[in-house]
Amino acid sequence: QVQLVESGGGLVQAGGSLRLSCAASGRTFSNYAMGWFRQAPGKEREFVAGISRSSGSTYYTGSVKGRFTISRDNAKNTVYLQMDSLKPEDTAVYYCAAALSPYYYIDSRHYDYWGQGSQVTVSS
Repeated sequence: QVQLVESGGGLVQAGGSLRLSCAASGRTFSNYAMGWFRQAPGKEREFVAGISRSSGSTYYTGSVKGRFTISRDNAKNTVYLQMDSLKPEDTAVYYCAAALSPYYYIDSRHYDYWGQGSQVTVSS
């Protein structure tokens, strides 16, 4: 079992920044690739960013590329999502997820564990 707990969400004005953290406990964190997903009201959950278990590879969905940065600290069992230049359309509940794999997946069905979610609201 892996427990994931997100933090760092909140309300921010357009153009502002937030950093989400996802702390893992349970199994060996470095064995898991990590992903961030988000779900806006009335929409399906979508992939935002992924990072391999060694941090050697990252990937972003097109709408956040150049604005968001995913990183991880295996010594602290934590993955981060730095979100800059936020837009109202980034408003969603953000979830971190863990996959027992060297590399991340874009498809949410491949992830084994999920956090409870953190609300991010961007006002215009």
